[in-house]
Amino acid sequence: MAGAPLRIELSTEEAGERLDLVLHQRFPQFSRARLQEWIKRGRVRVNGVSRRASYLVRVGEAVEVEPAGPAPLHAAPEQILLTVLYEDQDVIAIDKPAGMVVHAGAGVHSGTLVNALLHRFGSLSRTAGELRPGIVHRLDRYTSGVLLVAKNDAAHQRLAEQFASRRVEKTYLALVHGSVKQDRARIEKPIARDPRQRVRMTTRVARGRAAWSEYRILRRFERFTLLEVRIGTGRTHQIRVHLASIGHPVVGDRPYGAHAKIARQPTLARYFLHAHRIKFAQPSTSQPVTIESPLAPELEAWLKHLAC
Repeated sequence: MAGAPLRIELSTEEAGERLDLVLHQRFPQFSRARLQEWIKRGRVRVNGVSRRASYLVRVGEAVEVEPAGPAPLHAAPEQILLTVLYEDQDVIAIDKPAGMVVHAGAGVHSGTLVNALLHRFGSLSRTAGELRPGIVHRLDRYTSGVLLVAKNDAAHQRLAEQFASRRVEKTYLALVHGSVKQDRARIEKPIARDPRQRVRMTTRVARGRAAWSEYRILRRFERFTLLEVRIGTGRTHQIRVHLASIGHPVVGDRPYGAHAKIARQPTLARYFLHAHRIKFAQPSTSQPVTIESPLAPELEAWLKHLAC
């Protein structure tokens, strides 16, 4: 259902910014994806004219936004290639590629991991709702690696309890900018939504959710450091924001300060973060299970090029 039109006049500080970014800053209650969807549907007008999301606004321009409800979402099976790392009567472990969204949301209605899972496995746990069958936890869109899926409701509940009580051990591989000084360290900084850029998280506000990450150095390069990172909490963007907070953003992670281009290196169309290993108790037997995902091929190739 559409809401009442929203009207703003653009300020000097906003001149030259993208239209979708300005709207997200002015109306943080709406996701950027939702605003982009409205722009595509002609529900946003600048001085009475529909513009693209990338339009660079000018001072004094009047913008009118006609809010609308989200497009109806339906998790439908789609024939999409999946790599299965592990499967038993309760659990599936998928090797998620970078770029794949886990489940549908504003602006994303198909091509998700859920769509692929429904095609390959049919019935999955419904504990998380009709749009997220089997989904116990998530990985960021541009993070690759191992992700667990519950086949049935009982398994989902037991896995969720393990995640909530922090009995699931999650280990990542991350390549960061700069030379990290300590061979091992623990980062304990609460994480909250960035009040200025709502698509980002931050450690710089007084109030936030407790979070800790531990890392150890696997390899040093001239301008980079390869880390193994273990997290005890699962906050949004946790590893990315924690490493950026100590001055070592993940390679390719431009929202958190990584360089857009790196001399003598090919372009990396994602960030260098990979969910390498997960340990949990099998839901029915309580036996320990460890699953590993090899470093994504594009990251392996980028690392080899760096070492040349």
